[in-house]
Amino acid sequence: MDSAAKIPLSHTLWSPHDTVKDAAELLGITLPDDAAKNLAMDVEYRIHEILETAIKFMRHSKRKLLSTSDINHALKVLNIEPLFGYDQSQPLVYKEALSGAGGQTLYYIDDNEIEFEKLINQELPRVPRQTTFTAHWLAIEGVQPMIPQNPLASEIKSLPSVVRGATSSVYGNDLLSSSGSNSGSSEDSKDPNTRQKTKKGDKDVEVKPLVKHTLSKELQLYFNKIVEVLISTEPEKETFKDAALNSLRTDPGLHQLVPYFIQFVAEQVTNQLRNIELLITLLEVISALCDNKTLFLDPYVHALVPCILTLLLAKRVGPPVPENADDDAVLEIIKGQFAVRQFASLLLQHIIDSFGSSYSTLKPRVTRTFLRALLDSSKPLGTHYGALLGIEKLGTEVIRLVLVGNVKMWYKQVIENDKKRPVETNILKEKVIEVLEKLKIEDTPSKDASAMDVDSQDPSDTVKEKLKERIGEPLANDLLKRPDAKSICRGIFIGEANIEI
Repeated sequence: MDSAAKIPLSHTLWSPHDTVKDAAELLGITLPDDAAKNLAMDVEYRIHEILETAIKFMRHSKRKLLSTSDINHALKVLNIEPLFGYDQSQPLVYKEALSGAGGQTLYYIDDNEIEFEKLINQELPRVPRQTTFTAHWLAIEGVQPMIPQNPLASEIKSLPSVVRGATSSVYGNDLLSSSGSNSGSSEDSKDPNTRQKTKKGDKDVEVKPLVKHTLSKELQLYFNKIVEVLISTEPEKETFKDAALNSLRTDPGLHQLVPYFIQFVAEQVTNQLRNIELLITLLEVISALCDNKTLFLDPYVHALVPCILTLLLAKRVGPPVPENADDDAVLEIIKGQFAVRQFASLLLQHIIDSFGSSYSTLKPRVTRTFLRALLDSSKPLGTHYGALLGIEKLGTEVIRLVLVGNVKMWYKQVIENDKKRPVETNILKEKVIEVLEKLKIEDTPSKDASAMDVDSQDPSDTVKEKLKERIGEPLANDLLKRPDAKSICRGIFIGEANIEI
């Protein structure tokens, strides 16, 4: 009894006097009872940890039977050297053997015997291919280079529009109906997922998009309600319009709807150039999308800029001006049109400042567009005014290079040779002087002269002659009448060493 009481009890399934001590004796190690007990408890903890991890692999594999691969994965995760020699592809075969004088039965796993001659004469497996990578330019600045990896332009043109992924085919031309349709007339026509159907003769041709863009019902409902409120002309829905724009400006999770809103704006701008209120609403939609910090609009800049340039350089924005209208009526009509163009120019400036770093060619391309519109004498007042607005918002460097360098020729073609109303020519003259004022550089007064003396000085005769040569005599005379003419001349001739202001 006393010897039995001295035997340390184990709180584990492992018996320290059987398994652990037997393993220690085989290695020639003599373990005390306390050490064997603690070692057995640690071994059981490790086995439990391996089994729990292996069961996790089994459950994630959607299986109910634990396999040896689960044990191996668990050993790798726990940073334990994995076991080798057990394959789950073949069932394990256990055999019996008698050992010792008492005839104790032992069970062991039968190993398959493999003949070396048969193994040596077998065919070697195929050598796997070495992984290689090849890089090429798919497109550079929107232009696809002519390399063997890219298809030829003739091959692309020969493909149907659906395969090319044309915008009209992907989104559908009838994605959004015109603003004159009622809200409940046909929701299927406003559904972004509706397949485009065109009629050729007596047959309906169904065009399926190349990649199906699936929207949830909640996003479809949100899109339809926002569009319905934006194109509505009812005074009761003005508060809803402000709420819709605020939602576009602040709500996250609208990235899937961005191409549909841009498509909606593009179609309305094309079809509703006479509706000034709707055009201002469309510009507010673009502004709200740009202000939403959760949206990534870089891929859609190429679609936003044409909408803004259309409103900025269009021949006619708003109602047409009657031919027999007096000057006051003309100014009243033009005032609303210029408000749209002014808003569009501010929005274009914001987009160039925000995305100019991503698109290095954006500002030069827009500048060339303004220059072509400005030098085209066949364009009406609104186009020239919009071009001046755009050049003004692009900065002093563009004004100095583009406007100052071409204003003399522009004045002759548009103001002198073109048959415009006096009120229209006066508007363009005032706008040109206003744009040139952006170049104004104030002179810092010296210690010997007071500020009043400096401000009272006029440009020298040499500067006046140079100014007339640079921008033309009529425009130079109008500019020299202004009290800040000297500061404007200083900005025009900045950097020219042979001219002293």
